[in-house]
Amino acid sequence: MSPFLLILTSSEKYYPVFWKLIRAWSFLLIYGMGFRLKIDRKEEIKRDQSYMFCANHASLLDGWVMCAMSKNPIVFVGKKELVKIPIFGFFYKKVVIMVDRSDAESRKRVYEQAKRRLKNGTSIAIFPEGMVPTENIILAPFKNGAFSLAIEHQIPIVPQLYLDCKRLFSWDFFKGAPGTFRIKQCEFINTKGLTMDDKDTLKKSTFDIMYNELTNDELYMKDTNRPNNEREFKSPL
Repeated sequence: MSPFLLILTSSEKYYPVFWKLIRAWSFLLIYGMGFRLKIDRKEEIKRDQSYMFCANHASLLDGWVMCAMSKNPIVFVGKKELVKIPIFGFFYKKVVIMVDRSDAESRKRVYEQAKRRLKNGTSIAIFPEGMVPTENIILAPFKNGAFSLAIEHQIPIVPQLYLDCKRLFSWDFFKGAPGTFRIKQCEFINTKGLTMDDKDTLKKSTFDIMYNELTNDELYMKDTNRPNNEREFKSPL
């Protein structure tokens, strides 16, 4: 794929074509590994409209699932540290809005880059937990970035719940199996007319919606309530 990626990441004007390639690649990865997607959309995204996508983060495949979910191009805001991954990091820094959360100037540049990219229906995606929490955490506290950006650009927030990614393809090498990823896309949260004074309220309401959906899912909670990384062993006695 590298020759195609070199061309399509050479200029932002090629990003819509790059997105189609990455989306096809996402389906190939997900279905080729023995998984299926079962998607419940409470509200559909519109073409040529920008959104802020927010999802819980629990698996290596979460980013690919989000790519598969949207025909409209999405630009991810991601951690600067991932640039260090060989080959992947080279292309990653060309298409992702990178942020160093410990650097105020880096966080400021995210706003500038997002403003440039939010056009022609391009959206922004952030995993608001800012990390992959340990397996016994239902949903980690949210960072401010997604909500500041959504208010700054007056774009709706799209909460997405990945209910099975942690259970079927987690970071635990000894855990997982082919199966169906259930994805729930909740009703959008409008930010029209909100100001930065509303940021904490917006963050809390988004967290509450996602937390309640996760806690009401029996399979997700059955897996999450296990002690972190504990595997079940049958006694030989």
